[in-house]
Amino acid sequence: MAKIRIFSLANKLGLRTEALIKVLSDMGIEDVSPASAVDPETASAAVELVVEQAEEAHRQAQAAAEVQAAQEETRTGATDEATVAKEEWEEEFAPPVHDADLEEGLAELGQYLAELQAATEQERPETPEVKPLSELAARPTGERPDSAVDVPPVVTVLGHVDHGKTTLLDALRQTDVVSGESGGITQHIGASEVSTNDDTIVFIDTPGHEAFTAMRARGAQVTDVAVLVVAADDGVMPQTVEAIDHIRAADVPMIVAINKIDLPNADLAAVQQQLLQHEIVPEELGGETIVVPISALKHEGLDELLEMILLVAEVEQLWADSQGDFVAVVVESRVDSSEGLLAAILIRNGTISVGDIVVCGASWGRIRRLRDWRGKSVKTMEPGHPVEVVGLSDVVEAGEIVQLADSTKQARSLAEEAQDTERERSLMGQAEVQLRQLQRQFGAEQVKELNIVLKSDVWGSTQAIEANLNQLGKQLGEIQINVVHNTVGEVTQSDVLLAAASEAIIMGFRVGVSNEALRAAQDEHVEIRRYDVIYEALEDIRRAMIGMLEPIYEEQAIGEAEVLQTFESSRRGVIGGCRVTSGRMARGARIEVVRNGDQVFDGELSSLRRFENNVATVEAPQECGIAADEFNDWEPGDTITAYQQVEVERSLSGQAVESSSS
Repeated sequence: MAKIRIFSLANKLGLRTEALIKVLSDMGIEDVSPASAVDPETASAAVELVVEQAEEAHRQAQAAAEVQAAQEETRTGATDEATVAKEEWEEEFAPPVHDADLEEGLAELGQYLAELQAATEQERPETPEVKPLSELAARPTGERPDSAVDVPPVVTVLGHVDHGKTTLLDALRQTDVVSGESGGITQHIGASEVSTNDDTIVFIDTPGHEAFTAMRARGAQVTDVAVLVVAADDGVMPQTVEAIDHIRAADVPMIVAINKIDLPNADLAAVQQQLLQHEIVPEELGGETIVVPISALKHEGLDELLEMILLVAEVEQLWADSQGDFVAVVVESRVDSSEGLLAAILIRNGTISVGDIVVCGASWGRIRRLRDWRGKSVKTMEPGHPVEVVGLSDVVEAGEIVQLADSTKQARSLAEEAQDTERERSLMGQAEVQLRQLQRQFGAEQVKELNIVLKSDVWGSTQAIEANLNQLGKQLGEIQINVVHNTVGEVTQSDVLLAAASEAIIMGFRVGVSNEALRAAQDEHVEIRRYDVIYEALEDIRRAMIGMLEPIYEEQAIGEAEVLQTFESSRRGVIGGCRVTSGRMARGARIEVVRNGDQVFDGELSSLRRFENNVATVEAPQECGIAADEFNDWEPGDTITAYQQVEVERSLSGQAVESSSS
């Protein structure tokens, strides 16, 4: 029986793949990935559940609206004027979600459900499954054709920030990259080649900061060998563990490069022991993991590292068909002020030449120029090598698959199909946002939103920032981050108008702002924030989110006092003459009076005097007079504890950071 892959089913339903996997999990189907396939019966059941959840959400929103309307009608006496005012308010402010829209969407889902159910009722002969995009970029296996050629291994360098990944690549390539990076941290992925003797190695340069987790994972998709860089003076750090997880998920061979062995506090034995804790056993300790001590700064151990990479790659027997179907993977894309759209791709199979027509997702075009990784123009490029292409119609996302088309007509048609799919997904996402707004309008949800228009210099940075913004949003249910638009290039006037319409701020990462955009931002009161380092951008948004949180107050003890003697007052009755033993007493604070271990009063400190003066607070170790409107039974020896509501500073984890008096 024919099966359907989860990501394909999600596209048809207009859902995010993660959302559909959650639905399948609710059905008891665990351990599935976007590339997993389900039979039509399971798919049919999943669609039914999606329809039920959509209808239930709509019913709840309608019920909440009816309750709200009934309460409004009762309070206003249900006059004709009140009814007209309510209708006018709804027309102006209610989110544009209508029954007809939902019914049309459900009808489409129902039609697809019927198609799936029909597929389950009629047995069909098994047909070969269509390869998902990730499999198209996989290394070929089996018998080598006559046109096959050996290809260089693709190596990904992973590890903790500041452990020397870029310095290592800089030493291997004999270039200077670190000095050109903001904050000394690599900001986006690139590809380069290193030659040793008669062999070549392709390196995918992945960023080291934790903000680029998603980019590191994407880099591992085309990796043949992973080099884990660990500093000899720092050892295994949190991002080192993340890198280990990515390497294991990619199921590729790992080589550990222990860097900075030239430092006086380098401790190779300690690093090896830390690796053992993560089930990485070096060869010299009886394991299978190759460990190479190096100093990237002093160029020590680099030849041995390259030799080990080639040794591991030799076991893999890497090859590609130079005359086969062309397939490449986008490593990075950007917008150049003079040449327009540029995309760096890694060729997995086949050969590309100037003049070829290519299609990549929703983008297509005729190749006008090819450049190797050093920037030299070339006419053709064979498999296994990175190359920069000029001629695409639109910016492409890193990780997209590039293929050749027979004609411009075919390429345009394929790109338009991808655009339609993306447009449908976007419309479904907008409908989801509108439904959520409707629920919040009637009190079903109480969540604040931070809307962002994101612009950056390259797609890798855009994807990494968006992934981490979403992660920030998950840390606290009270704030939801919505990236309403993201692309590469400078901030334009249209970006500002979109931000104004969606009440969003604009995040610009390593991009300029046009003069028209600056004027529009001033007129529309839109905030544009510009950054050069990713973690500074994320920290700024984190602070903004914390500032949006509702304050939390908790009662804390602020001081203690002891009653020394009592006084009679014609106005206040009995007054306790006290000495503040710790902290402070404050007028209006709640006080507890304890006598011989028993509480004799719990109420408000209504009067506080210092000599003849009424005061707001008295600090230890001063003496004062204390009176409470509801208590006159003061006795020497009584202990008074004062309490006050203190605002607790919020954090994204919802925990207190530090407190200050309100």
